[in-house]
Amino acid sequence: MILTDTHTHLYSSQFDEDRTEAIQNCIEKGISRLFLPNIDISSIAGMLALEKQFPKNCFAMMGLHPCSVKENYKEELSQMEAWLNKRDFCAIGEIGIDLYWDKTTLGIQQDAFRTQIKWAKEKNLPFVIHCREAFDEIFEVLDELNDANMRGIFHCFTGTLEQANKVIAYGGFKLGIGGVVTFKNSGLDKVLENVAIEHLVLETDSPYLAPTPYRGKRNESSYLLNIAEKVSDIYQISVEEVAKITTDNAKQVFGF
Repeated sequence: MILTDTHTHLYSSQFDEDRTEAIQNCIEKGISRLFLPNIDISSIAGMLALEKQFPKNCFAMMGLHPCSVKENYKEELSQMEAWLNKRDFCAIGEIGIDLYWDKTTLGIQQDAFRTQIKWAKEKNLPFVIHCREAFDEIFEVLDELNDANMRGIFHCFTGTLEQANKVIAYGGFKLGIGGVVTFKNSGLDKVLENVAIEHLVLETDSPYLAPTPYRGKRNESSYLLNIAEKVSDIYQISVEEVAKITTDNAKQVFGF
């Protein structure tokens, strides 16, 4: 059984004490493909060091997280573009729009989002979207840039069925399903009952958003198994089938 964690920040300082053990633990459980989204300039060194340590398991992305889009965002983007021209990455990410923390930066978030989508198209790469309280704003940009070359993942999808169908209608996107699906009152399980599993990939977003029964604690990629078990309950298929289908879905996005 091979499970794929399409979104994990294992390079985070929260793993400084036991990073190698945490990764070996998830590999032993069959979670052997780990995709690492970047945050900003400060996270690149740790991310690339982890990829170098586990080259068969860890795959780095390059992108500027919307919460890191500040006054100097163009400088950060130029450094990331230099990295993209220097070596290969599995995706552009994580990118998008986040209006939970700061609505005043919407304009520059949109500009950074557009710029990075254009990179993805130029390099024929998927992109991983962070969307928090910003579905309409995200869809506005995607509608503007939509074409056959656009593909990726809506990371940490927690939207409505209508929003899920809108994402699916673009044709090249999967819904990233993480720990929220295990939360008792999230309602995400009810949405997924009306969405084919062929549209899903699994993720942890570790160290954030740990699934039940670890909610409130540090999340780990090994907890992807708990998410897979919940998805198997929703679709009434085995965990092994969930692993195969969602890993195949991840292959469609990343091309590994």
